[in-house]
Amino acid sequence: MENIKLKVKGILLDLDGTIVDSREAYLEAVKAAFKALGQNAVNVKVAMEIPRKLEQNLSINNIIKGIDTQKFLDAYLNAYYKATSIKTKPMPNISETLKKLSQKAKLALTTMRYVPKENVLNELEKFGLAKYFQSVITALDTHFPKPSPEALMRCAEQLSVPISECAVVGDSVADVRAGKTAGAKTVAVLSGIFTKEELEREKPDLILKSINELPDFLE
Repeated sequence: MENIKLKVKGILLDLDGTIVDSREAYLEAVKAAFKALGQNAVNVKVAMEIPRKLEQNLSINNIIKGIDTQKFLDAYLNAYYKATSIKTKPMPNISETLKKLSQKAKLALTTMRYVPKENVLNELEKFGLAKYFQSVITALDTHFPKPSPEALMRCAEQLSVPISECAVVGDSVADVRAGKTAGAKTVAVLSGIFTKEELEREKPDLILKSINELPDFLE
Protein backbone atom coordinates (compact mmCIF):
# COMPACT_ATOMS: atom_id res chain seq x y z
CA MET A 1 0.00 0.00 0.00
CA GLU A 2 2.95 2.30 0.55
CA ASN A 3 3.18 3.14 -3.18
CA ILE A 4 -0.50 3.98 -3.64
CA LYS A 5 -1.39 7.54 -4.57
CA LEU A 6 -5.05 8.52 -4.60
CA LYS A 7 -6.40 11.10 -7.01
CA VAL A 8 -9.56 12.61 -5.50
CA LYS A 9 -11.61 15.79 -5.60
CA GLY A 10 -13.53 15.14 -2.38
CA ILE A 11 -12.60 13.66 1.00
CA LEU A 12 -15.40 12.39 3.24
CA LEU A 13 -14.14 12.13 6.81
CA ASP A 14 -15.53 10.28 9.80
CA LEU A 15 -15.60 12.18 13.10
CA ASP A 16 -15.04 9.93 16.13
CA GLY A 17 -11.73 8.12 16.05
CA THR A 18 -10.60 9.98 12.93
CA ILE A 19 -10.87 13.72 13.58
CA VAL A 20 -11.46 13.64 17.33
CA ASP A 21 -10.42 11.20 20.07
CA SER A 22 -13.64 10.00 21.70
CA ARG A 23 -12.32 7.26 24.00
CA GLU A 24 -12.96 9.25 27.18
CA ALA A 25 -16.50 10.00 26.03
CA TYR A 26 -17.13 6.29 25.33
CA LEU A 27 -15.84 5.36 28.79
CA GLU A 28 -17.85 8.10 30.50
CA ALA A 29 -21.02 6.98 28.70
CA VAL A 30 -20.59 3.31 29.63
CA LYS A 31 -19.93 4.17 33.28
CA ALA A 32 -23.01 6.40 33.39
CA ALA A 33 -25.22 3.77 31.74
CA PHE A 34 -24.16 0.98 34.10
CA LYS A 35 -24.54 3.30 37.09
CA ALA A 36 -28.04 4.31 35.99
CA LEU A 37 -28.99 0.63 36.00
CA GLY A 38 -27.44 -0.11 39.38
CA GLN A 39 -23.96 -1.34 38.45
CA ASN A 40 -20.82 0.61 39.26
CA ALA A 41 -17.90 -1.66 38.29
CA VAL A 42 -16.85 -1.09 34.67
CA ASN A 43 -14.03 -2.87 32.86
CA VAL A 44 -12.31 -0.53 30.38
CA LYS A 45 -11.98 -3.31 27.79
CA VAL A 46 -15.71 -3.99 28.06
CA ALA A 47 -16.42 -0.28 27.84
CA MET A 48 -14.61 -0.04 24.50
CA GLU A 49 -16.32 -3.16 23.16
CA ILE A 50 -19.77 -1.55 23.39
CA PRO A 51 -19.14 1.27 20.86
CA ARG A 52 -17.36 -1.25 18.62
CA LYS A 53 -20.50 -3.40 18.59
CA LEU A 54 -22.81 -0.44 18.06
CA GLU A 55 -20.67 0.83 15.17
CA GLN A 56 -21.33 -2.48 13.42
CA ASN A 57 -25.02 -2.64 14.40
CA LEU A 58 -24.27 -5.79 16.42
CA SER A 59 -26.03 -6.95 19.59
CA ILE A 60 -24.50 -6.05 22.96
CA ASN A 61 -26.57 -8.60 24.88
CA ASN A 62 -23.53 -10.79 25.55
CA ILE A 63 -21.77 -7.81 27.17
CA ILE A 64 -24.57 -6.49 29.40
CA LYS A 65 -26.06 -9.78 30.56
CA GLY A 66 -28.98 -9.42 32.95
CA ILE A 67 -29.64 -5.80 32.01
CA ASP A 68 -32.48 -4.43 29.90
CA THR A 69 -30.75 -3.66 26.60
CA GLN A 70 -33.01 -0.79 25.55
CA LYS A 71 -32.76 0.94 28.92
CA PHE A 72 -28.98 0.56 28.80
CA LEU A 73 -28.77 1.96 25.26
CA ASP A 74 -30.99 4.91 26.15
CA ALA A 75 -28.81 5.74 29.15
CA TYR A 76 -25.60 5.13 27.19
CA LEU A 77 -26.49 7.32 24.23
CA ASN A 78 -27.84 10.12 26.44
CA ALA A 79 -24.61 10.12 28.45
CA TYR A 80 -22.43 9.78 25.35
CA TYR A 81 -23.87 12.79 23.58
CA LYS A 82 -23.44 14.86 26.73
CA ALA A 83 -19.87 13.61 27.15
CA THR A 84 -18.85 14.47 23.60
CA SER A 85 -19.26 18.16 24.35
CA ILE A 86 -16.62 18.02 27.09
CA LYS A 87 -14.64 14.78 26.77
CA THR A 88 -13.63 14.62 23.11
CA LYS A 89 -10.37 16.19 22.03
CA PRO A 90 -8.86 16.86 18.61
CA MET A 91 -6.43 14.31 17.25
CA PRO A 92 -2.79 15.45 17.38
CA ASN A 93 -1.83 17.91 14.60
CA ILE A 94 -5.29 17.58 13.05
CA SER A 95 -5.67 21.27 12.20
CA GLU A 96 -2.50 21.32 10.11
CA THR A 97 -3.51 18.08 8.41
CA LEU A 98 -6.99 19.35 7.53
CA LYS A 99 -5.43 22.52 6.14
CA LYS A 100 -3.23 20.43 3.84
CA LEU A 101 -6.13 18.22 2.79
CA SER A 102 -8.41 21.19 2.09
CA GLN A 103 -5.79 22.49 -0.34
CA LYS A 104 -6.01 19.23 -2.29
CA ALA A 105 -9.74 18.48 -2.21
CA LYS A 106 -13.14 19.53 -0.85
CA LEU A 107 -13.79 18.19 2.65
CA ALA A 108 -16.99 16.84 4.20
CA LEU A 109 -17.67 15.27 7.59
CA THR A 110 -19.99 12.38 8.45
CA THR A 111 -20.88 11.00 11.86
CA MET A 112 -23.13 8.25 13.19
CA ARG A 113 -24.07 10.45 16.15
CA TYR A 114 -27.83 11.09 16.31
CA VAL A 115 -27.44 14.80 16.99
CA PRO A 116 -28.21 18.01 15.07
CA LYS A 117 -25.30 19.03 12.87
CA GLU A 118 -25.16 22.30 14.82
CA ASN A 119 -23.88 20.30 17.80
CA VAL A 120 -21.08 18.85 15.70
CA LEU A 121 -20.26 22.24 14.19
CA ASN A 122 -20.03 23.74 17.68
CA GLU A 123 -17.60 21.00 18.70
CA LEU A 124 -15.52 21.60 15.57
CA GLU A 125 -15.60 25.36 16.15
CA LYS A 126 -14.27 24.81 19.66
CA PHE A 127 -11.28 23.04 18.16
CA GLY A 128 -10.89 25.52 15.30
CA LEU A 129 -11.73 22.85 12.69
CA ALA A 130 -15.18 23.81 11.33
CA LYS A 131 -13.72 26.13 8.67
CA TYR A 132 -12.25 23.20 6.74
CA PHE A 133 -15.57 21.44 6.03
CA GLN A 134 -18.00 22.34 3.28
CA SER A 135 -20.56 19.76 4.38
CA VAL A 136 -21.52 18.04 7.66
CA ILE A 137 -23.94 15.10 7.76
CA THR A 138 -25.08 13.43 11.00
CA ALA A 139 -27.24 10.35 11.53
CA LEU A 140 -30.24 12.66 11.89
CA ASP A 141 -29.81 13.68 8.25
CA THR A 142 -30.12 10.13 6.91
CA HIS A 143 -32.64 7.29 6.89
CA PHE A 144 -30.01 4.56 7.27
CA PRO A 145 -26.72 4.65 9.24
CA LYS A 146 -23.38 3.38 7.99
CA PRO A 147 -22.56 0.88 6.53
CA SER A 148 -25.34 2.29 4.34
CA PRO A 149 -23.71 4.63 1.80
CA GLU A 150 -26.52 7.19 2.17
CA ALA A 151 -24.55 9.73 4.24
CA LEU A 152 -21.57 9.51 1.91
CA MET A 153 -23.70 9.97 -1.19
CA ARG A 154 -25.30 13.05 0.36
CA CYS A 155 -21.89 14.50 1.27
CA ALA A 156 -20.59 13.99 -2.26
CA GLU A 157 -23.72 15.61 -3.66
CA GLN A 158 -23.30 18.64 -1.39
CA LEU A 159 -19.66 18.93 -2.46
CA SER A 160 -20.72 18.64 -6.13
CA VAL A 161 -18.16 15.88 -6.58
CA PRO A 162 -18.92 12.44 -8.07
CA ILE A 163 -18.67 9.79 -5.34
CA SER A 164 -16.21 7.87 -7.53
CA GLU A 165 -13.85 10.82 -7.21
CA CYS A 166 -14.08 10.86 -3.40
CA ALA A 167 -12.09 9.13 -0.68
CA VAL A 168 -13.86 7.95 2.46
CA VAL A 169 -11.65 8.12 5.55
CA GLY A 170 -12.57 6.49 8.85
CA ASP A 171 -11.50 4.26 11.71
CA SER A 172 -14.25 1.63 11.56
CA VAL A 173 -15.25 -1.34 9.44
CA ALA A 174 -18.55 0.46 8.80
CA ASP A 175 -16.69 3.38 7.21
CA VAL A 176 -14.85 1.09 4.80
CA ARG A 177 -17.96 -0.92 3.95
CA ALA A 178 -20.01 2.21 3.33
CA GLY A 179 -17.28 3.68 1.16
CA LYS A 180 -16.97 0.54 -0.93
CA THR A 181 -20.72 0.26 -1.37
CA ALA A 182 -20.87 3.89 -2.47
CA GLY A 183 -18.13 3.35 -5.04
CA ALA A 184 -15.59 5.65 -3.37
CA LYS A 185 -11.95 5.06 -2.57
CA THR A 186 -11.46 3.95 1.04
CA VAL A 187 -8.86 4.84 3.65
CA ALA A 188 -8.84 3.22 7.09
CA VAL A 189 -7.01 4.83 10.00
CA LEU A 190 -5.75 3.10 13.14
CA SER A 191 -6.50 6.01 15.49
CA GLY A 192 -9.87 4.65 16.63
CA ILE A 193 -11.19 1.55 18.35
CA PHE A 194 -10.75 -1.02 15.57
CA THR A 195 -7.63 -3.12 15.05
CA LYS A 196 -5.46 -3.30 11.95
CA GLU A 197 -6.50 -6.94 11.46
CA GLU A 198 -10.22 -6.04 11.52
CA LEU A 199 -9.72 -3.23 9.04
CA GLU A 200 -7.48 -5.30 6.75
CA ARG A 201 -10.30 -7.81 6.32
CA GLU A 202 -12.39 -5.05 4.72
CA LYS A 203 -9.68 -4.47 2.08
CA PRO A 204 -9.57 -0.66 2.02
CA ASP A 205 -7.37 1.05 -0.56
CA LEU A 206 -5.13 2.33 2.23
CA ILE A 207 -4.56 1.67 5.92
CA LEU A 208 -2.74 4.50 7.71
CA LYS A 209 -1.63 5.01 11.28
CA SER A 210 -3.58 8.25 11.41
CA ILE A 211 -5.12 10.85 9.15
CA ASN A 212 -1.92 12.87 9.46
CA GLU A 213 -0.30 10.53 6.92
CA LEU A 214 -3.02 11.04 4.31
CA PRO A 215 -1.64 14.15 2.53
CA ASP A 216 1.41 12.12 1.47
CA PHE A 217 -0.85 9.59 -0.28
CA LEU A 218 -2.77 12.09 -2.40
CA GLU A 219 -1.75 13.20 -5.86
